Amino acid sequence: MKKHNITIVPTKHPSIVKFESTGFISPNKNYEFNNIDEAVNSPLAKQLFFLPFVKAVYLSSTFIGIQKFDMVEWEDVQEEVKEQLEDYLNSGEIVVVEESAAKQAITVYIENTPNPATMKFVANKPIVPSVFEYKNIDEAKEAPLAKELFMLPYVKEIFMDVNYVSITKYDIANWEDVTTELRELIRAFIASGKQAVEEAAQLRAVDQMDDISRQIFDIIDKEVKPAVASDGGNIVFSNYDTDTKVVSVILQGACSGCPSSTITLKNGIEGMLKNILGDQISEVVAING
Repeated sequence: MKKHNITIVPTKHPSIVKFESTGFISPNKNYEFNNIDEAVNSPLAKQLFFLPFVKAVYLSSTFIGIQKFDMVEWEDVQEEVKEQLEDYLNSGEIVVVEESAAKQAITVYIENTPNPATMKFVANKPIVPSVFEYKNIDEAKEAPLAKELFMLPYVKEIFMDVNYVSITKYDIANWEDVTTELRELIRAFIASGKQAVEEAAQLRAVDQMDDISRQIFDIIDKEVKPAVASDGGNIVFSNYDTDTKVVSVILQGACSGCPSSTITLKNGIEGMLKNILGDQISEVVAING
């Protein structure tokens, strides 16, 4: 069975079509290429630019967005593009050549929590696409980062969200003696480029979302991300609180720290979600990635 099966999804922009995959395409970050020179580190995008009608290429974790020139109609070429994408992705060829770990300025800082047995380690880049929790090393068999942490005898439980890891310890260790070791282990793991959680577990996490969270995830992924990507930014769904009805998202790239991000959240995402989901949404809040 093929890992990647492509579905053609039209968008509200006639020149742009999304090619959604059943497998992960670019799990670590999103990319946008406006010409073949910009695609120097993406063999897949370079191949697409050899098609004369391709104007821009957008790569995300689950879909490839392509903008075309007016010289052709999508109805005439989209099936050909779909087949080309499926062949490429299922061949196992590299989609994007990531920057070397040495060039990545990865930082991890420590935050206290209300629980004295738990400490929060926050990274300056996404670690996982959604929430994962592990009570022991057996539960972490599909989570390489958690498995490494559980090898330390004082690690009791691990909770991971988009850009942080919360660790609960046993009483045998004091935080002042182990925080440096934990921070460096997490920092080095992220810098290595390895996935904190394997793709299969990530896909199941999306499948296991409650109905509202899944709808929010799909709306942000299909409607919001392509819009902000053109400005070099990204917005990732973090979680939905069923009690307060608050949606949390993480701002990345150009969106992080942007003065207009609040307007984008309130007038754009929040308004869109409230319009579609009604009183299931009370507010959208964000953190900078």
